[in-house]
Amino acid sequence: MTDSTTAGSSTALQRGALGVAGIVFLVLAAVAPLTGIVVVASLAIALGNGGGTPASFLIIAVILLLFAVGYAQMSKQLVNAGGFYAFVVKGLGRTGGLIAGLIATLGYNFFVVGTIGTSGFFMQSIIAGLTGFDMHWYLWGLLSIVVCFVMARTGVDFSSKVLGVALVLEVLMLVVFDVSVLVQTGYDLGAFSPEAVFSGSLPIGLLLAATGFLGFEATALFGEEARNPLKTIPRATYTAIIAIGVILGVTTWAVVSATGVALAQGTAQEHLATGDLIFSLSATYLGPQLTVVMQVLLLVSLFAAMLAFHNSATRYLYALGRARVLPHALARTRASGAPQLAGIVQAGFAAIVAGAFALVGLDPILNLVPAMLGFGTLAVIVLQALAALSIVAFFRRRGDRRWWSTLIAPGIGFLALSVIVILAVVNFDIVAGSNEPAIRMMPLLLVAAVIGGIAYGAFLRRRKPAVYAGLADDLEAFNVASAEKGKDPVPGL
Repeated sequence: MTDSTTAGSSTALQRGALGVAGIVFLVLAAVAPLTGIVVVASLAIALGNGGGTPASFLIIAVILLLFAVGYAQMSKQLVNAGGFYAFVVKGLGRTGGLIAGLIATLGYNFFVVGTIGTSGFFMQSIIAGLTGFDMHWYLWGLLSIVVCFVMARTGVDFSSKVLGVALVLEVLMLVVFDVSVLVQTGYDLGAFSPEAVFSGSLPIGLLLAATGFLGFEATALFGEEARNPLKTIPRATYTAIIAIGVILGVTTWAVVSATGVALAQGTAQEHLATGDLIFSLSATYLGPQLTVVMQVLLLVSLFAAMLAFHNSATRYLYALGRARVLPHALARTRASGAPQLAGIVQAGFAAIVAGAFALVGLDPILNLVPAMLGFGTLAVIVLQALAALSIVAFFRRRGDRRWWSTLIAPGIGFLALSVIVILAVVNFDIVAGSNEPAIRMMPLLLVAAVIGGIAYGAFLRRRKPAVYAGLADDLEAFNVASAEKGKDPVPGL
């Protein structure tokens, strides 16, 4: 669409604002390595395959790298703020893309709600413990999302710089911990033995490890704001997956080595209720002062994740607004290139939903966070699987002869991600951390998104054909050579 690309228009994002490093900072901040270790790795060790958890992170990294092979080829065909929504339109058609967009919008917006609960809870407990100042978790969470909103309005390049500083600090703390364990105890290679890898529940270990990588797919969302996006986005994706795998894999290896590979699962289960496994090890290997620093950096990590997911959720609203699936006003941008109304809607939605939980007195960790992050996790994994299938479908329709990069690698990625989706649905009580019937039924929201997407797509095709066509027309193809040869068909479903 013309209004999405015209320089200086009110719906244009900031071009050329991000390089590989900037996008990687945004993505890794969403992953929040310190939060991943304190929360995700601890759960994976306790509920998954115990001392073999480091292998689970590496296995997931390999699966996602296979997916990324096809992703890199697909990202050369289009550059769009719609992320995987745009990929699915290309591969599975307009209605398929509409479904993916609805799933992505649900998932990322729920994620931000969850980060309000997580950030608010830890800010209340840690700040009260360090200073004696005790403020309700929702007020801390509300303050965090307001600051995120203000920072995001400044522009995505500013956000990437702030997130970059936060990322460096938290990764540095993890490196110090890893080195301390290596020097004092050493790393136990037994963590990669078949006995350890297949101990406990490997499927649950893989499922929880996969949650540690959520956020890497956001590289596609910043395509229109990247410098030389046809090269920047693939490079950023590979870099992000490898970095996440190394950081989480090595640090988890240090954790199970510190507890003892054979005793890791039992030890993690003992600390499950308090969530302080990593802090207890930090007190031993880093001392009380650095443990306090780690607690403070956890707050920084949580805030960085909130900012990154707010940026991602905002861009899905922006993309669907620009395509006129949602109100077109959501596509308005500020002079900085940051989505304006979409940011307000996203932050407002998150604050209202979290506020509803607070108003009825529900616990943020026991009620809000499991429901929101658990469903967000499932939604994003479904989105990744749809994107992998779309890559295969798109290149097969073209008769592409690059079998490895456009069929085999992404095909394996799709199958593996589909297995993870099934595991997530079957074990949603573990993903969401709750056995409540209402929580276990949340995956039905994805079914509703599919049915709603099909119905809405049919309505648009009959009643608003221009909008329906715009689901594909809005995708900005940058592969000029292919476009000139007429090799860029997009089917209508």
